[in-house]
Amino acid sequence: MDSTVLKEDGRISEKVISEMDVFANSLAQKTKSVLSPSVYRAVKRGLDIVLSAFAILVFFPLMLLICLLIRIDSKGPAVYIHNRIGKNGCPLPLYKFRSMYIDADSMIDRFTPAQKAEWEKNFKLDDDPRITRMGRILRRTSLDELPQLFNILLGDLSLVGPRPVVTAELERYGDNRDRFLSVTPGLTGFWQAYARSNCTYETRMDMELYYVDNANLLWDVQIVIATFGAVFTGRGAK
Repeated sequence: MDSTVLKEDGRISEKVISEMDVFANSLAQKTKSVLSPSVYRAVKRGLDIVLSAFAILVFFPLMLLICLLIRIDSKGPAVYIHNRIGKNGCPLPLYKFRSMYIDADSMIDRFTPAQKAEWEKNFKLDDDPRITRMGRILRRTSLDELPQLFNILLGDLSLVGPRPVVTAELERYGDNRDRFLSVTPGLTGFWQAYARSNCTYETRMDMELYYVDNANLLWDVQIVIATFGAVFTGRGAK
């Protein structure tokens, strides 16, 4: 993929493009020469199990507190399941802390024309009226995704990979659909760590596919480190 596509909206920095080239090209070749694809997948799955189990133990008290605060803030369950598409097109029940009102789906019908246009283009809104007060905090800090540690432990997700999508999003991948679905989706990934809301959906797809083609263990480590930086600074969070 030509890295210039990542500059289409002027919001992806040259530093990001440079880091992408370094870790997706140089380190990809070095890692692939050491680890075969099957060994890479086995090592990655082992790390997913160990790290997700450890994180669940560490964050379990926080998750219980978040559940309580969500229930106090608005009606409805604290955790919900959002149906996404996983590896090879298999159904993926994605666990998340509820950040929206329980009638969020019906609220789409009441969007303004501008909101509907933004939703159809990016599958999200900059100022979404469906998000609760607690939900805005959870989304800014990415804490709404903590329950996905259980998805990782079960093998539905990996720690690093393309974000799982819904059917309408998958259709936009066109001929790249099978390529996108060829790897296990992740809790975080190249797009999550470096762009999030700071790019168009087309750029997001390019970044996801670039990861699919160049995934390797060293780059996964770099993405995890970059994700912590993005969460800490709130970069691209909405």
